Amino acid sequence: MLNKLAIEVHENAKAHGWWEKEREFGTLLMLMTSELAEAMEEYRNGRNYTWYNCEHCPRREHCHTIPSQCLQAKPEGIPVELADCIIRILDYCGAKGIDIDEAIRIKHEYNKTRPYRHGGKQI
Repeated sequence: MLNKLAIEVHENAKAHGWWEKEREFGTLLMLMTSELAEAMEEYRNGRNYTWYNCEHCPRREHCHTIPSQCLQAKPEGIPVELADCIIRILDYCGAKGIDIDEAIRIKHEYNKTRPYRHGGKQI
């Protein structure tokens, strides 16, 4: 399921010029991290929902739905920033041929065997 999406995401990134040369792993990790930081900013701004930046439309306001005149509106908000992080992860998986479906499956199965609050860590 995610492997197919990873290929599509990576093909789109290549088509938009992001893989004309090999990308450094550390840079890619920081780009993934920056999407999570953007999610934190949306949280701080109280936007735990998807909204649309309608700076291109004549009304120049933030909308909760896309009006017909805002076809160029950019989706924003916590869900969108989390999606951006996942998209960056899938792009890397697609680029490197990582079987992310299998990696998630085996890690989830392992996590099911771990004790309650393993490692004694506090919340």
